[in-house]
Amino acid sequence: MSRILVLILMISTYALASEAAHEGGTDIVARTVNFLLYAGLIWYLVGEPVKNFFASRSQGIANELNRVQEKLNESITLKKEALAKISEAEKFAEELAVSSKKENKILNDNIMAQCDIELEAIVKQHASKKEFKQRNMICEVVETVVAETLDQSSEIFDREAMTNVILKKVA
Repeated sequence: MSRILVLILMISTYALASEAAHEGGTDIVARTVNFLLYAGLIWYLVGEPVKNFFASRSQGIANELNRVQEKLNESITLKKEALAKISEAEKFAEELAVSSKKENKILNDNIMAQCDIELEAIVKQHASKKEFKQRNMICEVVETVVAETLDQSSEIFDREAMTNVILKKVA
């Protein structure tokens, strides 16, 4: 039915718009009617799809804006979480630095104590080696003196001669 109405309106516009200029009169009424018919026809044919297009376009823009807003809110949340993790990491780093300094101090003290113990052991060992060497030297001197004395014992000699021999070796 609407198609028939549109066809009738199109035919009537040709009928009303053609003859007025040849008669010499004004055709303002016919032109106005013709314009209103074309405007009505265009509104009838194109109005609804244009409304739908702009409504869907507005809805699409609103949906895109909502998606961007959601992403923004998500980004803000992620940023807050990242900042919280950074804060926790900084606290952990500070705690780690403090504990590593304490551990370093403990290890240093243990190493120093162990070094002191080893140093004392080395000093004692050196002292005992020194005593041992001194005893060995004394024994060697005594042995050489006794050996010389025994070598010279075959000869007759007195106490003074023996004292001189011992003094020579000791000096």
